[in-house]
Amino acid sequence: MEVVRLADAAAFLAEAEPLLLADEARHNLILGIAGNVRDGVYEEFRLWLVRDGADVVGAALRTPPYSLILARPASPEALAALAGGVAGEDLPGLVAAEPEAQEFAELWSRHTGVPTRTNMRQGVYALERVEALPAVPGAARVATADDRDLVLRWWIAFGDEVLHEGGPGRDRAEQNVDHRLGSPRAGILIWEDGGAPVSVAGWGGATPNGIRIGPVYTLPELRGRGYATALTAELSQRLLDGRLFEGGRRFCFLYTDLANPTSNAIYERIGYRRVAESAEIVFA
Repeated sequence: MEVVRLADAAAFLAEAEPLLLADEARHNLILGIAGNVRDGVYEEFRLWLVRDGADVVGAALRTPPYSLILARPASPEALAALAGGVAGEDLPGLVAAEPEAQEFAELWSRHTGVPTRTNMRQGVYALERVEALPAVPGAARVATADDRDLVLRWWIAFGDEVLHEGGPGRDRAEQNVDHRLGSPRAGILIWEDGGAPVSVAGWGGATPNGIRIGPVYTLPELRGRGYATALTAELSQRLLDGRLFEGGRRFCFLYTDLANPTSNAIYERIGYRRVAESAEIVFA
C-alpha cells in the first residue's frame, strides 16, 4: 500500500468515489468538504489517498486550521498506512465516524506519543422524505446580504453554545456566513413569525446525491415553539424538490449532538434516520 498526497480535489474525488459512495451518508462530510475545496472555498488544504494497487482503500483531508476528516478505510491495514502517512502533520484533532475515529486516534497516539480525548459525539442522520408535521406560525425565506449581521450573531452564538470547544471565532464565522450568502451551492434559510426572524438554518457541502443541513439555531427565549422543527422540515423539502439546489437532492444530511436527546428526537420526527455515529477527537 502507498499513501499519496494530491493537489487536485477533482482528482481526489474521482479516485476516491468508489470508496466514498459505497456509503454516501456516512461520508457526507468528507465528500462535501472535498467539493468545497474543488470549488475554491478553501485556499489551504491537504488531500490524502491510500492506494492498494489500482484500488483506493483509504482517504482523508484537512483544511487547516481544522481537524482531519477521515473516510471509513477498506481494511485495518489501510487505516494503519494512512496514520503513518500523515504522521508528519501537526493535527489538532480528527472527525470521523465510529469505529474508525477511535481506531485512528489510537494509531496516532502510537506514532506521535500525543494523548487523545473524545470531545464530542454526534449522530449522522439522513433523510429521503419529509414527514407531515403540525403547522407552526410563520414562514421561511432565503437570507440575503441584508441579513448578514443577524445571521452572523446567531452563527457565533450557535458555536459558543453547541460546540464543546467553543465557536470558530468571528473571522471564521464571517467567512462561513459570507460563503453561504454568496454561493449558488449553499445558503441560509430564516423562519419568521409576525415579520420577525426567530430561527435560522444553513445548508451546503453538497455530495453527488445529497446535501448537508446545519447549523440550525433558535434564540433560547424563542425555543419550544416548533420554529426549528418547521424550518428544518421546510429546508429539507426545498432541497429535495430542487427549489434551492438545481436538480434537487435525493438525501439531506445533518449532524446532532448525541448528548442532546431533544434535538435528536426533533429530527427523527421530521424523517431523519441515524445512519452512523461520529466522534470529534482532540489531540492534546
